[in-house]
Amino acid sequence: MKRRDFLKKSIGATVASGTFLSLGGMNSAFGAGGFFAAPVDLVAVKGGGPEVMFDRAIAELGGMKAFVKAGQTVLVKPNIGWDAAPERAANTNPLLVGKIVEHCKNAGAKRVIVFDNTCDEWTRCYKNSGIEAAVKSAGGEMVTGKDEKMYREVTVPKGKVLKTTKVHQAYLDSDVIINVPVMKNHGGATMTLSMKNLMGVVWDRGFWHRNDLHQCIADFATFKKPTLNVIDAFNVMKRNGPRGVSVDDVVNMKYLILTPDMVAADTAAVKVFGIEPSAVKHIGLAEQLGVGTTKLDNLNIKRITI
Repeated sequence: MKRRDFLKKSIGATVASGTFLSLGGMNSAFGAGGFFAAPVDLVAVKGGGPEVMFDRAIAELGGMKAFVKAGQTVLVKPNIGWDAAPERAANTNPLLVGKIVEHCKNAGAKRVIVFDNTCDEWTRCYKNSGIEAAVKSAGGEMVTGKDEKMYREVTVPKGKVLKTTKVHQAYLDSDVIINVPVMKNHGGATMTLSMKNLMGVVWDRGFWHRNDLHQCIADFATFKKPTLNVIDAFNVMKRNGPRGVSVDDVVNMKYLILTPDMVAADTAAVKVFGIEPSAVKHIGLAEQLGVGTTKLDNLNIKRITI
C-alpha cells in the first residue's frame, strides 16, 4: 500500500486537517485580544522537525530554565523499549531526545541521565534506536534499566491496585523528570503516551499486565509526577504497536505536545491520533485520581504551525 493511501485510511481527513485546531483551550485569560496573556498550560506544535518543534515549544513555556536549575540532576525518560531503527517509530525520536538533553545542559544541569527498562536486549535497544549516540553527543549519560539492584521498593499511597512497586533509583532521586514518550498504538493499553511510558521506570511490569493494566498505569501516575511531558508524534505507529512490524505501520504526522500535565498531554495526543480519550481507559482513571485534567477547554493552549 502506498504511504499516501495508508495515511488516508489510517488517519482520515478530519485528523489530517482539523484536529490540530480542535484541541480546545483558551488563547488568554480574557480570550483573544484580552488584557494579558495567561500562562501557557500546553503547547502543540505541528509541521517541523523534532528539534525545531521542541525549540519553539519550550520557548513558549519559558525555556528550559523554567524547569531545570543550575546544579540539578535531570532524568530524561524516553521510550527505548525496542531493538528497532528510528524510522520504525517504536522508540522516541533520537533527534528529539538529544535536543532535550542539550537544553538541559544549557540550563545548567549537573547530570542528565537517560534510561529505560527495555523489552528487547537493552544494549541493542540503546544503540539501534539512535538514542544512545544522540544523548552522549549532547552531553548526557545512559544508564541501564536492567539491573534490579538499581530499583527500590516504594509504596503508592493512592494506588487502588498497584500498592507497591520497585522503581529505578534515577526516577526516585532526580531533581527533574522529563517524560518523553513516542505516541503509538499499543495492543494492551490502547495507546502509548505519557502515563504508559512510566512503565519503563519500574522493575516488574508483568504485575501491571496481570492485574488491570489501565488501573495500574493510572495508579502509578499518582506516585511522582514528571516535571514536564513531551509527546513525540513526529513519526507515529498507527497499528501493530508497541513493537510494530515495519515502516508501513508508520505515518509521518509531525506533531509535538508539551505540558506538565500528563492527563492533558495524553488527552490532546489521542485527539491528534484520531480517537476519543474515552477509548483509552487509563486517561479517565487517572483524572479520577487527581493526576490531571481531560478538560482541554479550561486550559490555555498555544498552537504553533511551522
